[in-house]
Amino acid sequence: MKTVKLQKLTQLVKTSFLNLYDCQYENKLGEEKHWIIASRKDYDTLSGQYFKQEEEHVDAVILVVHHEETKELVLIRQFRVPLNDYIYELPAGLIDANEKPMEAAVRELKEETGLTLAQVDKEKSRACSYLSPGMSEESVALVYGTCSGQISKDYLEADEDITPILVSKEKAKELLQGNEKMDIKAYMILQEFIKD
Repeated sequence: MKTVKLQKLTQLVKTSFLNLYDCQYENKLGEEKHWIIASRKDYDTLSGQYFKQEEEHVDAVILVVHHEETKELVLIRQFRVPLNDYIYELPAGLIDANEKPMEAAVRELKEETGLTLAQVDKEKSRACSYLSPGMSEESVALVYGTCSGQISKDYLEADEDITPILVSKEKAKELLQGNEKMDIKAYMILQEFIKD
């Protein structure tokens, strides 16, 4: 059997934040196939990664942080347009151009929660993971650590409808047993949190 390889990338839709591509590839049986993918990357960047082995840059950061004083887990409840509803999530955000992932982590935690990233657990953190590889090559840096300060909405961007929350183990159990919408990453971290 052959190794699967991408052969051609064609841009189908281009927007400010998301693009659609048709990826032509040859499957393990030598048959030509097509796969539609969504990407935050422009054509030149994605094509460079696929065909020229150029370095991949992480798209976003996700923070798994506990408050230093209360030991509570930091979550946010955010309105998400694709869901037309609010959902529990971990603090997260896109990495700006020329910004390092750790700089984005500090900035996003402050913007979304008002809290300050105090320490990073380098053993638990991961430089690059993928969110939905069946649909996109979107990648994130996962940052574990602790934070300090007071919850605040003072730093939110105009388009963000976010409520930051400090979650105790008891509250985590309630959320896990409830029916409110929850991001799968937050769900898994809450499961881990109640076992610690």
